[in-house]
Amino acid sequence: MSQPATAAEPQLKRVMGPGLLLLFVVGDILGTGVYALTGQVAKEVGGAAWLPFLAAFLIATITAFSYLELVTKYPQAAGAALYAHKAFGVQFVTFLVAFIVMCSGITSASTASRFFAASFFKGLEVNFDYTPSWEKLGIIGLALFFMALIAVVNLRGVSESVKLNVFLTFVEITGLMLVILVGLWAFTGGSAEVDFSRVVAFETPEGKNAFLAVTAATSLAFFAMVGFEDSVNMAEETKDPVRIFPRVLLSGLGIAGLVYVLVSVIAVALVPVGTLAASKSPLVEVVHAGAPGLPIDNILPFISMFAVSNTALINMLMASRLIYGMSRQHVLPPVLGVVHPRRHTPWVAIMFTTLLAFCLIFYVSTFASEDAIAVLGGTTSLLLLAVFAMVNVAVLVLRRDVRKEGGHFKTPTALPVIGFVASLYLVLPTSGRPSEQYILALALVVTGIVLFGITMLINRQLGIQGAGITDPTHLGDAP
Repeated sequence: MSQPATAAEPQLKRVMGPGLLLLFVVGDILGTGVYALTGQVAKEVGGAAWLPFLAAFLIATITAFSYLELVTKYPQAAGAALYAHKAFGVQFVTFLVAFIVMCSGITSASTASRFFAASFFKGLEVNFDYTPSWEKLGIIGLALFFMALIAVVNLRGVSESVKLNVFLTFVEITGLMLVILVGLWAFTGGSAEVDFSRVVAFETPEGKNAFLAVTAATSLAFFAMVGFEDSVNMAEETKDPVRIFPRVLLSGLGIAGLVYVLVSVIAVALVPVGTLAASKSPLVEVVHAGAPGLPIDNILPFISMFAVSNTALINMLMASRLIYGMSRQHVLPPVLGVVHPRRHTPWVAIMFTTLLAFCLIFYVSTFASEDAIAVLGGTTSLLLLAVFAMVNVAVLVLRRDVRKEGGHFKTPTALPVIGFVASLYLVLPTSGRPSEQYILALALVVTGIVLFGITMLINRQLGIQGAGITDPTHLGDAP
């Protein structure tokens, strides 16, 4: 277990007030999900695309209440790994939770990378109709190149990454506000053709009943709501987290949920579902339909590219630091903890996570039978929903910790139970989730278990006794 801090140990500086924390939460949630997956969600349920986003928002909010109890009870960095460690005390379980969170970051970044490439060709209006194989090769090549650029930024250092993150956060919010403004303009007198009847038109793929279609779409739309859990890692740098966190986190979720529902309603009212589902950049189709003749529809693809870059940057930064931290805790091979002598960045961990992202992008782009972006986004939600199920159990288990009673936020007992059941259901195959998402998730988890086993053998050879995650609060520390 972690040792208590002493007066001589440096502490993180509490610099984040309500405004900065709200910007962090909103910026982390808004991003690739709604830009890339609106069409795929509409493909599952027809014009009622707003319904899965709303359901995903409700499930995320219920789980957020569990996070709020835990983060105000244990205001430390490390998030789900810390809660698993305190609740269950099994080092392998703690490792597995941390590794799954890391994998979710890589699949999320890979989703953003694939969408970045598709938006680039959409923005340049490149026509591959006569050679579809060249389109696939072009998208794969650009997606891999983009991921390599993200690695270069992370290799430069965390300072450069954070500065770029602030800029990209404003860009992604600007893009969504542009879509909403175009929609409002079209609804109130623009020249666009608006069909509100599509918003309530429920259509399911052949062979799926309505309930299964909604749950399958919700499991995909859930990708749009992830990100809020990253904010718990800022607990040690937030002023008065017990008081600030509940209202800021719930406000951030509410803002993001409202934006997503508005965007999905506008999208379906302006663009036929078939067109949305077939488009690699669905919101570009929305702006083009809502503001025909205006040059802004040529700008949005590039705004989309910048917006999803933020998702990739944040997640690859997090993933590499988690790999580095787990290596320093002797649960992954020591080579993954090597730090660049001049840049002071975990360069081997960055290269390892980038290689995993390369493999994911190439695999889904080449062999997946479903849309590559949907497979990657769905795998991200699958991994995080498994973590959310664990967090909802942990909050109930940790109520036995009487040393921490009083003075913190406490969620109604029914909410973690509902959150666990809902999260677990969306993880199971009965939710209608495609098998390819399970294959990818299982391959990543098995990779982690194999590396864990190799590390234990290395530790035995080196005579390292009692290796394991003994202090989860330092898992993501930058070198």
